[in-house]
Amino acid sequence: MIEYTFTEQKDTRSGFGQGLVELGRSNADVVALCADLTGSLKMDAFEKEFPERFFQTGIAEANMMGIAAGLATGGKIPFTGTFANFSTGRVYDQIRQSIAYSNKNVKICASHAGLTLGEDGATHQILEDIGLMKMLPNMVVINPCDFNQTRAATIAIANYQGPVYLRFGRPKIPVFTPYDQEFIIGKSILLNEGKDVSIFATGHLVWEAIKAGKILEEQGINAEIINIHTIKPLDNMAVLKSVMKTKCVVTAEEHQMNGGLGDSIAQLLALNHPAPMEMVAVNDKFGESGTPDQLMEKYGLTANAIVEKTISVLKRK
Repeated sequence: MIEYTFTEQKDTRSGFGQGLVELGRSNADVVALCADLTGSLKMDAFEKEFPERFFQTGIAEANMMGIAAGLATGGKIPFTGTFANFSTGRVYDQIRQSIAYSNKNVKICASHAGLTLGEDGATHQILEDIGLMKMLPNMVVINPCDFNQTRAATIAIANYQGPVYLRFGRPKIPVFTPYDQEFIIGKSILLNEGKDVSIFATGHLVWEAIKAGKILEEQGINAEIINIHTIKPLDNMAVLKSVMKTKCVVTAEEHQMNGGLGDSIAQLLALNHPAPMEMVAVNDKFGESGTPDQLMEKYGLTANAIVEKTISVLKRK
């Protein structure tokens, strides 16, 4: 098992804020819009440095998406910012009709996704956003794992022509990927080569998968761990190559089981290479109020849950 260490913990939303201000300095076409959550989205630095390229739309998310579509039509590269719930569910019609359908170059940047939003409760803890976005034609869906990868993804999507959904969160998590990494849309990252089981993880669950890999190694189980930061387009070749070797699969994500990463991989395998599979995800339930750690434990989104699912799927090989 490759040893992954970290010296600090940072929230992924701060990685977005850092990447955005760097983009502002290097690309004059980048503009930013926010729905009254500038501090929460860490867009303060961009607003301060480029006030003429920052648009505060207020609590009017649907209007923000329409403005972003118009700016894209005019040749700008708009980055919208609000909570994931308001970035998707509240404005799905505007995204579908004004952005995805016409393939507008809008970057929909969504913070506070999943259960780790914590005490704000079920009304804010959207667990369906990846499914909503990946079903839209033309939409790219990205869910990075730590501060550095979120920063790199933010910079990379500015060079991609077309709509992108970039998902990140509020809690501080270990920073374990390189600061100077190259982020390639649609290209997964092999974190640990193994032969017994393929563990595909995304977002905050990548670090949990690494922890699970260490526990499994102590039990004599050699797990292949892959970071799926881009859920759409999925890295089909990497997934199939891994599963053809290990012959069983565990997926891990902070999202509903329906419509998430696990669904995408299950569909790919059903069509090309069926294999025993288990999913670590929220099973058809809404969230609730609690600390992020309490909620991740209650809903089974932990390293121990990944270990349990791995042992279960190995029995079905």
